[in-house]
Amino acid sequence: MASINSVKKKLSMKEWQIIPVPDITDLSSCSEFHPAILRLLYNRGLKDPSLVKEFFGPAVFHDPFLFKNMAAAVELIISHIKAGNQIVVYGDYDADGVTASVVLLETLQILRARAEAYLPDRVSEGYGLNRPALDNIAASGTKLVITVDNGIRNKDEVLYAHKLGLDVIITDHHVLPDNEKDLPDCLYIDPADSSDPYPWRYLAGVGVAYKLVEALLAKSKLPDNQKKLISERCLDLVAVGTVSDMVSLLGENRWLVQDGLRILNRNQRLGLLELTKVAKINNNRPLEAWNIGWQIGPRLNAASRLAHANTAFALLTTNNHSEAESLATELNEQNIQRQAITAQMMLEVEKQINKDNLPLVIIGVAEPEQNWNEGIVGLVAGRIAEKYYRPTLVIARVSDESDGAPVMFKGSGRSIEGFNLIAAVEQGKDFLYKYGGHPMACGFSIRSQSDLDSFQEIIRKEAAGKLNQADLVPKLKLDAELSFSDINLDLADQINNLAPFGQSNPQPRFASFGLQIDDIVTMGSDSQHIKFRLSASGRSYWALSFNGADNCCNFKIGDSVDLAYYLEVNEFNGRREPQLKIVDIRLNN
Repeated sequence: MASINSVKKKLSMKEWQIIPVPDITDLSSCSEFHPAILRLLYNRGLKDPSLVKEFFGPAVFHDPFLFKNMAAAVELIISHIKAGNQIVVYGDYDADGVTASVVLLETLQILRARAEAYLPDRVSEGYGLNRPALDNIAASGTKLVITVDNGIRNKDEVLYAHKLGLDVIITDHHVLPDNEKDLPDCLYIDPADSSDPYPWRYLAGVGVAYKLVEALLAKSKLPDNQKKLISERCLDLVAVGTVSDMVSLLGENRWLVQDGLRILNRNQRLGLLELTKVAKINNNRPLEAWNIGWQIGPRLNAASRLAHANTAFALLTTNNHSEAESLATELNEQNIQRQAITAQMMLEVEKQINKDNLPLVIIGVAEPEQNWNEGIVGLVAGRIAEKYYRPTLVIARVSDESDGAPVMFKGSGRSIEGFNLIAAVEQGKDFLYKYGGHPMACGFSIRSQSDLDSFQEIIRKEAAGKLNQADLVPKLKLDAELSFSDINLDLADQINNLAPFGQSNPQPRFASFGLQIDDIVTMGSDSQHIKFRLSASGRSYWALSFNGADNCCNFKIGDSVDLAYYLEVNEFNGRREPQLKIVDIRLNN
């Protein structure tokens, strides 16, 4: 990837950083694309003409049997189906885990397996396999457990399952343990395994489950047309889980989500159709990836944050209209409740922050009388980190028993660029009961107040040693500078063709400088939206900011401004024209 250069003007609160123009000579054979499009693709790692052409299709789906253990896993599953044995799909409580569970379970049942799903409780059981759940599963007469979106680090639990007489197949997409000796002793399918010949490393949990479905269907005796229908039908859930889990939307994931959106917009799955109606998600427009990431996924996740993921699972599997409507309403109300709880916890955390002297790292700990929801602390940490641009830990007080010892605190953290959060957390691991994460996010549990005090001291020391004032200036990364003379409908359409947007393929953001404000219009029932008519280079376009009127109230007609924006297409009354969606705006001085 190209290095980042900072724009010297820093008149807004954010430091604008524009990726410098790369040398795209190697892409000269792709002359059918606008140079700005080739620049965007180059900066997303597509630096060879073959990769550019692959990006635009036709779709490339890899043979599921390229996974080293796929053939053996399918053989084992088929043997249990033929024997009439009970099979349990052991999922996870987030949107990826729930959709993966449905995708695999529905296919197993179509193949006449005796199968059911088990989703652990987020609070009482936590992530992954656990012994009490395995005890109950074995007691029910189950003979095979297939995990989805979890299990690759559950060596001890898999060994325990074997002692209970259970066969186990792990399907996961998370990073494997560093030491091979820590791998579970069973068949596992995980694209993150660097020794596996499967060529795409970044499938979501639901993507791995879908690959297992493809392999099972390939070995089944169903007619080819029926196999195709079954495979296509579950692609809506593959799209939902993939986007919700924020995995890369390049490579095979791009095509899975693209095809999944096509299936999703056919409104074949009753529960999702009712959810879009109840939550007024798309207003009769085709659903896009952002609808999943910002509207559908959070509602599915709300189930486990406030109650149990079984509600989301039931919504995705029901064929009863009244039940679908009821479950969709319940999830939507839970999401509203989740939003209210998040806002209240935000206020309580912010009361602990000295706004006049912001610390290098923000640590919010629930007071004894504050009942913070441990399923939401990560959301709050993320919002605090974004608002104040500081690494943030939010810690709830809990009453939990783990291995016979009390756990008093559970926390979650989110970081900023330049501060490796999990590395800092590892410095304080002697005071943690459990922890995990990556450079930008972490989770942990602590057993005593004294351990919490020591842990906080270490985190603050790490921040003091690693962060400087330059690190604490909010950054706004922009793909390119555009002159208004560069903007036209063809370019906007070509940018739309880069969708679906998401991780590793974000919606492109551009900057234009020295624009004149020719008109200002407020919109909405409370005049909460605002749009500017901006001109430069003999051209003018509307730039919109939804819910941004308060932040833009100081601008006036005649001002010269710089604009950071998304370039989109506005379609109204059969007319199509370029439109700019405002990311940031500042005076040009």
